[in-house]
Amino acid sequence: MKCLVWDLDNTLWQGTLLEDGEVTLPDTVRDVVVELDSRGILQSVASKNDHETAWARLERLGIADYFVLPRIGWGPKSDSVRRIADTLGFALTTVAFIDDQPAERAEVAHHLPEVRCYEAEAAPFLPARPEFAPPLQTVDSRRRRQMYQAGFRREAARAGATGPDEDFLRSLELDMRIGRATGEELSRVEELTLRTSQMNATGVHYSDADLRRLLTDPGHEVLVVTLTDRFGPHGAVGVLLLERHPDVWHLKLLATSCRVVSFGAGATVLNWLIDEAARAGVHLMADFRPTERNRMMEIAYRFAGFLDGDPCSCGAALARAAADGLQRLHLRPAPRPASTTIRVGAVDLARRRSGPGTRAVHTGAAPSRPS
Repeated sequence: MKCLVWDLDNTLWQGTLLEDGEVTLPDTVRDVVVELDSRGILQSVASKNDHETAWARLERLGIADYFVLPRIGWGPKSDSVRRIADTLGFALTTVAFIDDQPAERAEVAHHLPEVRCYEAEAAPFLPARPEFAPPLQTVDSRRRRQMYQAGFRREAARAGATGPDEDFLRSLELDMRIGRATGEELSRVEELTLRTSQMNATGVHYSDADLRRLLTDPGHEVLVVTLTDRFGPHGAVGVLLLERHPDVWHLKLLATSCRVVSFGAGATVLNWLIDEAARAGVHLMADFRPTERNRMMEIAYRFAGFLDGDPCSCGAALARAAADGLQRLHLRPAPRPASTTIRVGAVDLARRRSGPGTRAVHTGAAPSRPS
């Protein structure tokens, strides 16, 4: 499950707010809310109540911040659940609903049969159910709610912005970090290779074991891209797998999150890598395997200058392509201008691993802070 939608009266809390005046939040339910949040499962509210009164009570109970996109009013709860799922961009099969009233559960189940419905008595036992135990719990999953909340504020700012889009992007104070993956970050790297399809150059999934092996291989670089702005973290938004050869760097995998495409993150990563290769005096070869969904990634490679069919002999150093349909795209790097909208602080690939770990890449947006 990606999201659990709570009813309030006699489900999240005990009592009926508009009738009893006072309601209580059982410690067992509070613990469930906190635990699901720590697992990266978003939580929301669909309740027939007065919005201001109910939200004020959630704030008094100290748990209002745990709920995103609450729908508190008098309409059908199936409409509320559907709107929450649509706004989050979640399939209904990844959404659950909990309510003490059989009629309310039946109404949601009738209109949204894909949504799992639970009776209120099941609340204390939800964390033990397999559907609420994601196989991957990452650094980002533990702060997923904060990331979504920052995203809502970001989108509101975009909707109210006037003038050129570049001015809005500069106002975000985007700060990108590109560094060597740590053991703690590997689960998020694996998740990116598994879930990212539109902006995945090969569609290849690298397991945790594969990535851990490559981390200790001096001929490979496993790089993680993170992004923040004035609203908060975007988290890990990209991964690069690079194999070094004396005259050519082999980009085996580039995957970036689709949610940062509109900020120019993918182009910024590629331009940084090309600039690093130019400084190191090596060519770039990039693996690309067309899929039904990654046309955007092909456009990004072509726009960056990667070509197929280049007669350069540097590709002879690379192992034979193992995957069917894999293309090898070639680029002769030249220095690239820095982004005018994103600050970049990145590992210095032009030096070997024994050199300083991070090089500040200054941009037209603002000076980069040192790592």
